[in-house]
Amino acid sequence: MIQESAQTPQPPEFDAELLEDARKLFAGPCTFVKGVAELDQLPDLDRMEVAFAGRSNVGKSSLLNALTNRTSLARTSNTPGRTRELNYFELGDLLYIVDMPGYGYAKVEKRLVAAWNKMIRQFLLGRTELRRVFLLIDARHGPKPNDIEVMTSLDAVAVSYQIVLTKIDKIKSGELSKVFKHTADVISKHPAAHPDIHLTSSAKGTGIDALQAEIVALARL
Repeated sequence: MIQESAQTPQPPEFDAELLEDARKLFAGPCTFVKGVAELDQLPDLDRMEVAFAGRSNVGKSSLLNALTNRTSLARTSNTPGRTRELNYFELGDLLYIVDMPGYGYAKVEKRLVAAWNKMIRQFLLGRTELRRVFLLIDARHGPKPNDIEVMTSLDAVAVSYQIVLTKIDKIKSGELSKVFKHTADVISKHPAAHPDIHLTSSAKGTGIDALQAEIVALARL
């Protein structure tokens, strides 16, 4: 558990057996199922789901590729906001990974943003197998107003979510400690937020194994 008084970041820890089971699962088959633009296109509720959300330039595609030991599972782009559907990936026969549309990209038309937000809210309300949303936040900036807006929306629909700080290789350790503490303070005010914070770097592979283990632990609940 994260202690608010901690002077240094304390990411979640998992035992060796769970880490190894997670490594094997994520090294196995992970295939694209479909892109969902309308709710009637959603797959059947026949297995656990975890979703990944974040600002359009937070590094979500890179993180998904790192998690699954691939280079092209989720397409990366120099144009933030490219993902405009709920992209479903099947991990083994155990669960779905859902890549949600990015938010906060100013060049996207407001009418499209409103349509995405409506679909996402209905998705969150209706997916009983959605175990957790992993909300990605750039470690160089910490939670921004639109991140907090998304957190408040997740609180409102009572969907469990957990913060993942990305790009920690791009920030000095002292600054990371400050961002970590600030993020812990922010999530303490949000009832649906999980208290543990993941620290990740897709480029360096930092924290990827712990995030894999977190997902497998959810599947065992």
